Amino acid sequence: MGNRRTYWPNREDPERGYADTAMEFPRLFALLLIVLEWTRPVLPSPLRPICDLRVLNHFIQEARDAEVAMKSCKDGCGQLESVSVPQTTVNFDDWEKKNALEQTQEVQTGLWLLQQALSLLQTSVTNTALNGHIDNTVRNLLSINAVLRSLNIQEYTPPATAVGLEGTWRVSSAAELLQVYVNFLRGKVRLLLLDAQACQQDVS
Repeated sequence: MGNRRTYWPNREDPERGYADTAMEFPRLFALLLIVLEWTRPVLPSPLRPICDLRVLNHFIQEARDAEVAMKSCKDGCGQLESVSVPQTTVNFDDWEKKNALEQTQEVQTGLWLLQQALSLLQTSVTNTALNGHIDNTVRNLLSINAVLRSLNIQEYTPPATAVGLEGTWRVSSAAELLQVYVNFLRGKVRLLLLDAQACQQDVS
């Protein structure tokens, strides 16, 4: 993964330390909600993690930041061969016709495809700042999978290969990959969380 630099909040660079802490808070918040869901006694209306999607919105913003950083990167930006990614456009009529299992499988397959592609990109990036953005993106994706598991959504194991998988297309640049990731979170992941009644208020 190239040279990586670890930043510690200290007197020499206090702003970086505060920024790192701010980026970690949403992930810790999401995991805390998941733990509370698992450990609290059974109630008529159980706590739902990310009930207003604030954490998901933060993950989307971090993915946008990574996309901007990738577009402005000049050196050590990594190489990406053509990879399969999920379709991000949503036909709401078609989406509503699918049952909960079909919607879940579509989202989980998409997240799996994105994880495979991002992991490939992650191994080739040597730019320190960009590497931090990609690492955050991968960690956020894993957190989203953990949230889906906490919502009693049936787990689905995608096939071992994306060859012949329906509802996919291919991208060959890192910027395109990150744009697909952002759009997938804003579209199908958000819809699945709403359909699972994980959210109880309007989302802007």
